[in-house]
Amino acid sequence: MDFNGFTNEDFATFDIEGLDARMEAIRERIQPKFQLIGNELTEHLAAQLGNEMFLHIAQHARRSVNPPADTWLAVAANKRGYKKHPHFQVGLFDDHVFIWLALIYELPEKQAIAKRLLSNYDALKQLPEDFVVSLDHTKKSAMPISDLSEENLIRFRDVKKAEFLVGKHINPASSTAKDGDEFMNEVKQTCETLLPFYRVAISSSEIE
Repeated sequence: MDFNGFTNEDFATFDIEGLDARMEAIRERIQPKFQLIGNELTEHLAAQLGNEMFLHIAQHARRSVNPPADTWLAVAANKRGYKKHPHFQVGLFDDHVFIWLALIYELPEKQAIAKRLLSNYDALKQLPEDFVVSLDHTKKSAMPISDLSEENLIRFRDVKKAEFLVGKHINPASSTAKDGDEFMNEVKQTCETLLPFYRVAISSSEIE
């Protein structure tokens, strides 16, 4: 089976009412595609980095009432989990696909990573103009890389719940989202562009 892109039905999954019904649609429509994307991306990143990488697909197991507003896959250097480690994410909200280098609040070495990112602030600002930044993985909104400030990274360093995600948003109506080969090329290229910052982050984070 090949990944042939995302469809309108995939994004409409997030209009389904009720936790059980939405999760059933996520499992049937989206997670098989995540498996295909994730297998290829994991292999690609392992070759780029020279170490084994592991695929994790969000199961939303802790939810008991509210259905998820988004869903994602993660690729990390740890087999048991990804939230405590720098990782790459590919996922969907109802109105966009996201591709992230994700540094979220569970990171035990968050302060050290933030300090190293502050030292690499100028390089972050030189990312292509279509890159975006999120400071909260639960929110849809993101800001252009041009709007990133050192204060954002200082907050990431100093505030326990603060997060830092950098990458791209893709419009569901675009050919990139709809064409499997084009999408995979975009994911790989985006992650490759972010690899220097992943290496910065991983050098401050112990892989258990």
